[in-house]
Amino acid sequence: MSTDPGPIPLQDDRTYRRVLVFFTLILAVLVFVVVASLRNLSRSVATSDWVNHTHALINELDALQPTLLAAEGDLNKYLLTADTRDQSAYQEKFAELGEKVDVIRALTARAPEEQKLFAPVADLLERRASHASRLATLRNTGDQAALKSALAEDAARGEQHELGRLIERVREHQTNLLSERDRASFQQAQTTRWTVIGGLVFNILLLIGAAWLIRDDLAARRRAARLLQQSNEELEEKVRQRTAELTVANQKLLSQNIEDRWAKQALEHQNRYNLLIIDSISDSVFVITRLMNVSRMNPASVHLTGHEPSSLIDKPLSTVLRPADGNGAPATFDPLARALADGHELRDKPGIVSTKGGQTVPVRINIYPLRDRDKVVGGVVVLQTQAPSSS
Repeated sequence: MSTDPGPIPLQDDRTYRRVLVFFTLILAVLVFVVVASLRNLSRSVATSDWVNHTHALINELDALQPTLLAAEGDLNKYLLTADTRDQSAYQEKFAELGEKVDVIRALTARAPEEQKLFAPVADLLERRASHASRLATLRNTGDQAALKSALAEDAARGEQHELGRLIERVREHQTNLLSERDRASFQQAQTTRWTVIGGLVFNILLLIGAAWLIRDDLAARRRAARLLQQSNEELEEKVRQRTAELTVANQKLLSQNIEDRWAKQALEHQNRYNLLIIDSISDSVFVITRLMNVSRMNPASVHLTGHEPSSLIDKPLSTVLRPADGNGAPATFDPLARALADGHELRDKPGIVSTKGGQTVPVRINIYPLRDRDKVVGGVVVLQTQAPSSS
């Protein structure tokens, strides 16, 4: 007998579905961690670009005032010496200062607030460049009085101090932005770190849960396999016991069949002997049913009545036999049916047999009830003939 339980359909395996759910969650967490990390990385890159942009802007702002001081120093040299080299030097410094202003304007092109803060600085630097050009022109024309007047006016205005204050205000704004962006960059780094750590911990927990579920399922399968093996062993033992019982019962049945066959053969022999005995009796014998119908007749009866068995079988006995009174006339009361109904024997009663040829034959009637377990099922009628008389 095979003990293989057969394959378990995957769609009906609850453990398979649970493990699939666990790994789906793990995959979802991994996807979430990757997406969140990429987003944070993108923000970190953007923040890093803004930090670099802010540092570049601060560097350019810090270089404005020194460049202006160097340019005005070379200008003062030129005003004193009228040397062309000093003239070229201050012109280069002012050109460099203009380039720095253009660079700062480019860096603040997308920041309206920064443009607004830098606009006074740019205007002041343009005024300083225009004033330098005016001083150089007065020097070239030789108008010393106007030159001294212009220098005195410039010293009185104090634009260098104003320029420093404006640059410091723009620089302070950029420093504040740099601090905010540093904090944002730190928060994004922390968010990325905790996202990765949280996803890793959650995935580890999911893997532990999946491992526990698989272990529990394997243990359950082992228990089920042991129970199945035990059930199969018990079933095989019951099958062996039942087979042994069936074998014994079959042997008993064979013995009983043989005994029944022998009993049937004995009964058939007994019936045959009984029939032979009935057929060998010289008196007429009728075997009748409880309803007084003929079921068998012996050859003496055929000889007496002239009727063949086929014409009298299942016919009433009264067709050929009638009880008679003491004078030989037909009786008004049928004692045969009464005796058979009561289960009593009736002996040596007068009767008249009507033959097939229309003759009547006086007979003496003897009736014997037939019983099956104390129940009358029929009877045997024996007729003893007397000298026949013409009807």
